[in-house]
Amino acid sequence: MRLDPSNLPIRFEAADGGADDGQRTIDLLADRVVIRRTSAGARMKLQVLVSSYRGVAVRVGDGATEGSDRVEVVLIHADPSLNVPLFSAEDADDVVAEWQLWAKVFALPMMTVEMDGSLREAFPRMGAVLIGTPGPRRRRHSTVKARRPMALMRRKPGGDLSGREIHREREIIARS
Repeated sequence: MRLDPSNLPIRFEAADGGADDGQRTIDLLADRVVIRRTSAGARMKLQVLVSSYRGVAVRVGDGATEGSDRVEVVLIHADPSLNVPLFSAEDADDVVAEWQLWAKVFALPMMTVEMDGSLREAFPRMGAVLIGTPGPRRRRHSTVKARRPMALMRRKPGGDLSGREIHREREIIARS
């Protein structure tokens, strides 16, 4: 399964163990997710804001065997019944690209699901800003510290005025 995030809104069917027919219809919009399903004969429609989701997670999918990897990218909510599958593949070739793309589209953090089922952010963040290693410090005792700034180096120095014609005019002054 592969959904294209550049074509939002998207409507698709997904498996749902709690639904009567085992299926639910999911509408992905830029700002919300709409989930439609029938449970115990009652039709339900849930609208959930994308901002209420915890993040976009990558996990080992159901049905993975020892020789093959089934990997999924999922929109994770605090309520597991509201999780939305976004991408599923037998091999892990395109998973990272899909994971980054969906996290960027929804502006949610990238997360991983550990083997025990716990969630962990893939990269350290402070609010919405990723935290990275700081760059190297500037050298204060550099040999180029006292050089002339580039803007001044582009200026041409004034030349000698000898031999040039000088125009003398009377100064106009306004007097009242």
